Amino acid sequence: MTRILITGAAGQAGTALGEELKSVGDLTLTTREDLDLSKPEKMGERLDEIRPDLIINAAAYTAVDKAEVEKELAYAVNAAAVKALGVWAAARQVPLIHFSTDYVFDGTATEPYRETHSIAPLSIYGMSKAEGERLLLSTGACCLIIRTAWVYSGTGKNFLRTIVRLAGERDELAVVNDQTGTPTSAPEIAKFVHHLLSKGLGGLPALFDKSGRMVHFTASGWTSWHGFAAAIVAGMKRRGHPVRASSVRPIPSSEYPAPAVRPKYSRLSIERLNEVFDYYPDSWERALDRVLDLMFGSAAASGDGGQR
Repeated sequence: MTRILITGAAGQAGTALGEELKSVGDLTLTTREDLDLSKPEKMGERLDEIRPDLIINAAAYTAVDKAEVEKELAYAVNAAAVKALGVWAAARQVPLIHFSTDYVFDGTATEPYRETHSIAPLSIYGMSKAEGERLLLSTGACCLIIRTAWVYSGTGKNFLRTIVRLAGERDELAVVNDQTGTPTSAPEIAKFVHHLLSKGLGGLPALFDKSGRMVHFTASGWTSWHGFAAAIVAGMKRRGHPVRASSVRPIPSSEYPAPAVRPKYSRLSIERLNEVFDYYPDSWERALDRVLDLMFGSAAASGDGGQR
């Protein structure tokens, strides 16, 4: 049975991958406690013990604002450790799937970013992820970098969970409406990886090469953070979950200053995903409904028939 190593197994993507792929192979799920990516120089020995046939790197330093003051840690996890994984994988001809981010772009585009678009990250987090991409590709490993965006799930720390909590605590929510992108659920990411592996490990090298070792994956469609928050609150109400907030007010980014600059336009083109991988993600709204169903029960079960 295929031995699959999933790093960052306690995170959003890692948790979803562990659940989705449990019937696909013999999974080794690692967290920082047993594979510390902040210490890249020590990773090789642990990888030799695990001896995976496939590596899926779902671990990352994702504290976007803290990265501005924890630069060395962000680069260790998001860049140096990624290179270490790539060097190990290349030496043993082990395929490697790695996740990156829309934050490698500066947000000045007027149409969805393609994989070939020049990168220009605005934050330390984005810079560290961009460097991780560069270093991994330089190793010559059989790899696929999956750039995704606005990742959330029903567990862990993320925008969805924050809005759910605040909607129950405050009379009004204020959310920025001048940053646009595509909310992408961790379970949808895991489904795509399952799709990749359904073709067998033997087919991955050719597929990765055909894609240029890079693909963008998000749900289809787009919205703003305000639109995403409004959809979450509406979904909570449809499921009969208590909501205190009577409104979700749109505000400009200037009213919500943060240490790290975010790209204002984060839409990623999924044409390569469609053409090379024959994969067509569902809309972000439908994916959100599925996550909310898991959290609170289905809208139909609450008695409103699931109508919007």
